Amino acid sequence: MAKTTETLELSLLLEAIRGQYHYDFRGYSLASIKRRLGLARERFGCQTYSQLQDRVLHDATVFPELLGFLTVQVSELFRDPEYFRMIRELVVPHLKTYPSLKVWVAGCGAGEEVYSLAILFREEGLEERTLIYGTDINGEALKKAEAGIYDLDRIPLFTENHRKSGGKSSLSDYYTAAYGAAVFDKSLRKRTVFSDHSLVSDAVFAEVHLVSCRNVLIYFDRELQDRAIGLFKDSLSRKGFLGLGAKESLRFSRHADAFSDFSAGMRIYQKQGLA
Repeated sequence: MAKTTETLELSLLLEAIRGQYHYDFRGYSLASIKRRLGLARERFGCQTYSQLQDRVLHDATVFPELLGFLTVQVSELFRDPEYFRMIRELVVPHLKTYPSLKVWVAGCGAGEEVYSLAILFREEGLEERTLIYGTDINGEALKKAEAGIYDLDRIPLFTENHRKSGGKSSLSDYYTAAYGAAVFDKSLRKRTVFSDHSLVSDAVFAEVHLVSCRNVLIYFDRELQDRAIGLFKDSLSRKGFLGLGAKESLRFSRHADAFSDFSAGMRIYQKQGLA
């Protein structure tokens, strides 16, 4: 079936972005990419994807902002508190058996999940033996993550999530409030590395004991989902853990047999390994 003009324009725009800026969004779900680029077209006053492509190719100031539309992730500290409670109650006892730990938060956005895990690991006595990698393809988001500054009006939700996750202290112990913002303690970042990494094109970079990649795979098509899950499988140590978002699953992945359900309701899986 012949492509519609709009679909053809969209394909050409994604090819242009890959060729000019080396970001590959061709494996993202069509519905998701159309929705995100539709918002971008409104923002830049473009009637068509071709007009947006012209702006992207000839105005260097456009792409950094466009990247925000393509990679935006709405998150919060301890989002889906039950997930973090299961990490705390079920996964942490296993992690405590290791002398040193590495954790990978893939698609970390502005860092909310990284700080959530840093706080959780501190409360569980694992901070000093743990290195946390927070990766994303959006450089501006990584800068925000490194700064650890969030709007103060988000703190009541963060605080309630932390409490529901089984938090063992007050969230206020970890930030300072000033000028309408909450600045999280720099000590939470002392064993954290934020870096650029693409699930689309980059390779495994470390062996880790826990991968948390939540609400990222839902934006990928099946082929790209399989690639990402393959990366997680190859990154995880024997009996390592993988946490996905509530609407994500390994059920249809060709790598599903490499994992067993650990807490299926919370989409936490364990890599198979020899006893």
